[in-house]
Amino acid sequence: MPKRVDHEHRRQQIAAAVRRIAADRGLEGVSLNEVATEAGISKGFVQHYFASRDDMLRFAVTTLRSGLEERIATPPGAEPRVRDLLVALLPLDEPGRDAALVANAFVVRALKDPEIAGHFRTGHGLLRDAVAALLTAAKDAGDLSPTVDPTAEAGLLLALVTGLGDAVLLGYQTGEEAVALIDLHLSRIST
Repeated sequence: MPKRVDHEHRRQQIAAAVRRIAADRGLEGVSLNEVATEAGISKGFVQHYFASRDDMLRFAVTTLRSGLEERIATPPGAEPRVRDLLVALLPLDEPGRDAALVANAFVVRALKDPEIAGHFRTGHGLLRDAVAALLTAAKDAGDLSPTVDPTAEAGLLLALVTGLGDAVLLGYQTGEEAVALIDLHLSRIST
């Protein structure tokens, strides 16, 4: 009986190898040969699934969202809070650091690749909407200043977290300092 191959699993395996290389060496280190070695498969096998490096990178960027969703997921039974979501976006541990490094590597690539840029715009929009919904709920509950525009504030908070994440990655801000700055900002808009 012929062996059944789970093609989606194989593509995910290759994308995971791309992410590991990107976290370690940036996208400059990603080649068909390096990905094959990292994934423990042949270069021909990688080429079977992806006709080019660009195709492989474009697929790999589509897998970033699921990792982000896992990082920011609210534990079962817990009430979702904007602070928890924002802190989960910071590179405060090794998986968070790796995720931030990979995302930053792809951001640079997105500047020249409209398809990758589109994935980032879509993801950012979804994230902004999630933060805005949490802020709207907080405002409706009376926990947020009535003058706060949840959509505009969501954009500001995501920009703050992006900058703080880069500061933590570069080492001129500690994780604790970054969380304290998020708390400071949230205290300014809370009632």
